[in-house]
Amino acid sequence: MNTDTPRYDRRAASRVIAGLAQPGLFGDVPVPPDPRRIEFTCATLLPEQNSHLTYSQRLYLERFMRPCRPRQVTSATHRIAWTDSDGVPNTGHFRSDGLGPLVPIAVRETVLALWHALRADTALVHRAEQLGPRDRAVLEGTTTDHDPLEIFRVGIEATGRALAQHALLAHQTHYRGAVEFARGMRDSGLFAAIATRWFWELQASTYRRGMIPVTLAAQPDGTVRYTAESVAVLRAMKDATIADAHTAMRRATTVEGLSVADAIAKYHEDLDLISRQYALLPPGTRPSCLAAMPHQLDGAHYSLLPVVVDRFVEVFTEIVASCRPVEVVATRAEHTADDPATAEDRIFYVPDMNCKHCVRTITGILESMGLVVAEVDLITKRVVAEFRSPRNRARAFEAIRDGGYNPVAKRPDRVDDAEIAAHSESAV
Repeated sequence: MNTDTPRYDRRAASRVIAGLAQPGLFGDVPVPPDPRRIEFTCATLLPEQNSHLTYSQRLYLERFMRPCRPRQVTSATHRIAWTDSDGVPNTGHFRSDGLGPLVPIAVRETVLALWHALRADTALVHRAEQLGPRDRAVLEGTTTDHDPLEIFRVGIEATGRALAQHALLAHQTHYRGAVEFARGMRDSGLFAAIATRWFWELQASTYRRGMIPVTLAAQPDGTVRYTAESVAVLRAMKDATIADAHTAMRRATTVEGLSVADAIAKYHEDLDLISRQYALLPPGTRPSCLAAMPHQLDGAHYSLLPVVVDRFVEVFTEIVASCRPVEVVATRAEHTADDPATAEDRIFYVPDMNCKHCVRTITGILESMGLVVAEVDLITKRVVAEFRSPRNRARAFEAIRDGGYNPVAKRPDRVDDAEIAAHSESAV
């Protein structure tokens, strides 16, 4: 593999992020003291005949999760949709034999609370602004989200995603209630296991589809761990991912004679699907989560991941006490598929769009259909594109769902047919 990207250095990038966080992260995190009603709609996932997996789950399993088998995967039973306290649409999953819709909703509110605290942390913002050219070059050459605050923001969301996804396995544990489960995950070291054993796209894509490819086993000390089989399967999937990434990069740099930078630019969809970072790993190197790497800072041991996890669980505990999910019935929009497109038809939301890779994927899907994408806002999950008709938009939504996302036409004050369709796995 060519080595013309000398700034690619995962340990150096991890040290930059740890150095920014070590003086202190988040500061005060205000949480509403009074119970807050959050309305959600709910739909049952429809598995294929003689299977516990939906069509979308089974397809993703077969294409991208070798050698994982269906029996090793747990599926959600329901998908929910709601508008969070920032007015942003969201989707999530739960199991009927588990902790219910409270976990994904409270997780999202915890993410928002920590995001707000992050933006309000003027000392952290100042430290990020003072980064020198060398440190910025390392982040740009190594990470997908180059801006330090964006890296922290995505890390917070990934922590919440891990909690909500593993809640699908609550029935395999002795933990009862959302708070006990979150504390149990922390005390069992599961957040660290996720950071070291999973790869990014596996966690993000299986989360969006309401599935999880691991099994938990109780330990004599009261904690839970991944089973040996789960650990072996996760390692095999990661190894296959690294091999695919190296194959894609080797083909581009040797057969086509491209530089590494040009190969990434040309094949960003292929490489990002299996992680650009893995494509650049030296042969024989195993990747490590940037937040999980330990460092010596100011003469003391420091690791960012436990800091984020501890604060997340702490705030989640407070949010659970102040969150009241209430199920409501979805309403239907009145236009038909053959009506002409309106200005409103240009706007839709992708609640499970979590990072810049998601932005590129969704933009690529729309542009491959000849559609002009005017705006994609990662924070509000809002997309603006030019559709010729509601039917044209419906086809675009279906293509986005095939990519593993759940687009909705929901404004913060209504639920329409597109969201109802997004709930139905049979529509994929």
